Amino acid sequence: MSDVSSLTGAGAGYAAAPAGTGRRELGQQDFLTLMTAQLQNQDPFAPMENGEFLAQMAQFSTVAGLETVNETLGAISGQIGGNRIATASSLLGQRVLVPGSLARPDGDGVVQGVADLPQAASAVTVTYSDAETGAVLHRQQMGAQPAGLMGFEWRDAPPALVEARGAVRVAVQAEGAAPASPFVYARVVGVQLPETGQDLTLDVEDYGLRSSLEITSIR
Repeated sequence: MSDVSSLTGAGAGYAAAPAGTGRRELGQQDFLTLMTAQLQNQDPFAPMENGEFLAQMAQFSTVAGLETVNETLGAISGQIGGNRIATASSLLGQRVLVPGSLARPDGDGVVQGVADLPQAASAVTVTYSDAETGAVLHRQQMGAQPAGLMGFEWRDAPPALVEARGAVRVAVQAEGAAPASPFVYARVVGVQLPETGQDLTLDVEDYGLRSSLEITSIR
């Protein structure tokens, strides 16, 4: 009758695993124990080649290195996620510059924006009207302006409009040229954090969802 050790391929150093221990990951000490047992029980007529031994060592080192890399990446990912949440929180209530003509005065009664003038103009007029009634609330004479971006600001919105957070329609007229395209500052009322990607999605009052990549100015 064959010896049990010859059937299993193990020598005297073989020991059965205790029952009920369950699965667990092998660590460095386990690996060294297995390597020692393998060297002690190798066939003396066909000993392990140095290359085989080094290959096993290299394989274990690679796996151990990958585990370290995974742990590091996990820590970095958690830090990035925390920074994104902090950034999202800081944007709530801020005003961002978006293309459009509908604006609301801030708590100080200020309406701000930028106009993109396609060409130089001898005179530029900015008109602020009630968005509901169409009544003109204020006109600004900006004088001669070069082509490009021109900032505008109205600081005296009626207190009743400010308190009601009423909407104002902004129109920019360049004398002798087509109407300029306005950009206005609008309030961020919500922020979405997508599961993938780095860009945030901002919920901008009166303008809906906008990618944070579209935002060029915050105040």
